[in-house]
Amino acid sequence: MPDTVVVDCFSDPQARPDTFLIACGDGNSILTDLRWSAWKPKFATGSGLNVLNDCRPYCAAGKFHSYPVAVRLDRPEPWQKHSGKQHYTEMRLVYTGHKPPQMPREVTYRLWN
Repeated sequence: MPDTVVVDCFSDPQARPDTFLIACGDGNSILTDLRWSAWKPKFATGSGLNVLNDCRPYCAAGKFHSYPVAVRLDRPEPWQKHSGKQHYTEMRLVYTGHKPPQMPREVTYRLWN
C-alpha cells in the first residue's frame, strides 16, 4: 500500500478505492466507478460518479441520481493512527456533465482522520 492513503468512514486506509462514501452518517452521497489516473505522495486524481440522494420529499423517500465527476485528493498530512503513513485531508469534486440542482460545479470537502 502506498505511503499516502485516503481514510474511509471506518478509519481504514484506502489506496485507489473503487468506491468512497462521502456521507458517512446517512449514506446519501457516495463516489462509485472510480478510476485513478494518478496516485502520488502529494495528490491523487481520478474520475467517477457521485451518486446522490435527492431527498425529495425527504431522504428516506428520495431517489439516487448519478453525476460524473473529476476527483482530486490533496493536502496530505501525517496520519496519527499509523506512523509513516500520510493521508489526504481534502477532496475536490468537479461535476463534468450535468450537476445536482442547487450545487456549485465544484465542491471541496475536508476529509477525516
